[in-house]
Parts: sequence; structure tokens; C-alpha cells
Amino acid sequence: MVAYATQVKKDIARWVERGLIDSGTADALSRDIDARRRASFGFGTILAILAAILFGAAILLFVAANWEVMPRLARVALLFSTVFVGYVGGALLKLRGHEALGEALWLVGAGAFGGSIALVGQMYHLPGDEAGAVLTWCLGTGLAAAALRSGPLTAAGVALAAGWLFMRGFESWDAEGFPHLFLPIAAALWLISYWTDSRVARHLLLLSLISYVALLAMVHDTVAVATGLAAGSAALFALAVSASQATEGVARIGGNLPTYGLIGFLVGMVFLQLDTEEVGRLVGTAAVTLAGIVGALLTAGRDNRALRWIAYLGFAFELCFLYAVTLGTMLGTAGFLLAAALILGVLAVVIIRVERRMATPAEGSAA
Repeated sequence: MVAYATQVKKDIARWVERGLIDSGTADALSRDIDARRRASFGFGTILAILAAILFGAAILLFVAANWEVMPRLARVALLFSTVFVGYVGGALLKLRGHEALGEALWLVGAGAFGGSIALVGQMYHLPGDEAGAVLTWCLGTGLAAAALRSGPLTAAGVALAAGWLFMRGFESWDAEGFPHLFLPIAAALWLISYWTDSRVARHLLLLSLISYVALLAMVHDTVAVATGLAAGSAALFALAVSASQATEGVARIGGNLPTYGLIGFLVGMVFLQLDTEEVGRLVGTAAVTLAGIVGALLTAGRDNRALRWIAYLGFAFELCFLYAVTLGTMLGTAGFLLAAALILGVLAVVIIRVERRMATPAEGSAA
């Protein structure tokens, strides 16, 4: 946030110098930036949240270490009092204007709630497994996020949902036991993220949805699922570019929806390439992948740095993968080093030319 605010202030000064805005508008914009900077999380806030999380973990470890010597009633009382102090104390701090400390205590309460599920279940020998406990933890954290309107708690709920997805996904190597329950959970968390205004949660949800389809491709029909992922992601990318305002009104992730379309497309194409053994088919899918990367750069890469870097990484990975599959058996060590140098050189030239081409229209329009 600090780097962003500094850059915007430099832009404001340049706009005033060029006569694009007057000094009154510039002062109003600067005051709004300063206000948002004070309301945002800074380095001290991050340290406070980390300290609170470590404090909660220390309490849980202390209880677990002295589990056998503590009376059962004292165990339950200590666990639930930690949850109570975390949530109620956080609410009191928020009411007094201590936003960051309040969020930190809420995270302590959420962590204590998860620890309580595990320790109480062990104490009373309740039926269930670790994945089920994580799912209960996720649901409780999501409800707390909605009730308290907390962005960090929403992000924590998404992280727990993703953890449950991977735990269940790797347990069930068949389509029948696959955790499709993740989809309604993700939809509910997405709605909660609107209420709590958590952009981080929506970013995590989009990555989790791509992971969901990738796991489904592992346990189900790889070609069909991967093709659907690549095609659907390409369609999402096209929609996000052609109707950017409408899609951003739904996604609300700072105009980065095309980036996730590109990520999903690359993941789908990687699965298609890993599933094929025919060189001709492999070269065809590689050509589609490279064409998609170039198309993404030309249509949406000018104003999206994250998309450009994803495209560059995908381009480099694709070239290395093609070399390993098609040329690796024909070249020795010296040939490999030469080919790697040529690949990196070509990649550098492409990146420089793309960056220069994208910067030229922007400079012309500014002039």
C-alpha cells in the first residue's frame, strides 16, 4: 500500500504539472490517499497479527502439553475462555478504534476454536477424522467472519476450505468420493467476502477453484476435465477483457480476473500435455499454449503486470518442457547448455520487445 500510495502521489504531481487536474483536486486526492493509508494494514499491524497468532498457538500448545495433568473441566474452561476472549476482546478493541488489534484477537479466537475441536474430540473420543474437523473449523470461521464482518477471518475461512479440499481430494482417488461439497462452500464464502469486503478472500477462492478442477482432473477423466478447464478459462479471459467493467463488478479483485483466466488456461494445457505421449499431439497442444500466451499478452498485458509475469513464466516453462520432451534424447550435456542459453536469449528478446511495445502506446497517449 505504501509503494502504491507513493506512486499515485507522484502521478498526481505530474498531472498538476501538465495541467490535467487543478491543485484543489490534487489536494483532495492526496488527502484521500493518506486516509486510506492510515486505515490500511501496515508493517506494525502485520507484526501485531503475527504476535497474536503466535500467542494463541502458544496457549494451545501449553494446553496440549499439560493435557494429562489438567482436570477435564479445567481443560474445557481454558479452551472456551480463549475463544471467548479472542472474539469478545477483538470486538471491544474494534469498537474503540483499534482495527488491527481487534482483527488479530479474532484470529486468535478462530485458532483457539480449531484447537478446541481437535482437543475436545480427542478427550471425549468423538467420531470423525482430521478432514472433518477442518471442515467444521472452516464453517465456524466463516460464520464468525459473517457475524463480525471481518475480512481476515473470511480469508482464514477460505484457507481452511482449501485445506479441507486438498485433504479430501488426496484421500479420494475416485470420482465418487471427490469433495464436490467445496463448490457450495466456496459460493457461500464468496458471498461473505462481499459483506466483509475481503478482496484477499476472493483471490484465494479463484486459486482454490482452479485447484479444485486440477484435482478433479487427477482422479477423473484427465483429458475431458483439462480441456474443459482450458476452454472455460479462455472464455473467462475473453469475457473479462471484452466486458471488463461488468466482470470487475462481480469479481471485485482490482481488474485481475484475466490473470486467473490465463492461470486456469495454462493449468489445463499442462494437464493435456502431461497426459499425451504422441509427439505430434504434444507439439499441437504446445502451439495452442504459446498462442494463448501471446494472445493474452497482446490483449490484456499492457496494464496488468501480474498477467505479464504469469505469461512470461508460462512461456519459459513451455519452451523448457518442449526441449525436455522432443530434444532431450538427441543432445548431450554441451548441447543442453547451448540450447538453454538460446532459449533464455530468445525469451529475453521477446520480453524486451513486448515490454517496449506495451510502453510505447501508453507514453503516446499520456503525451
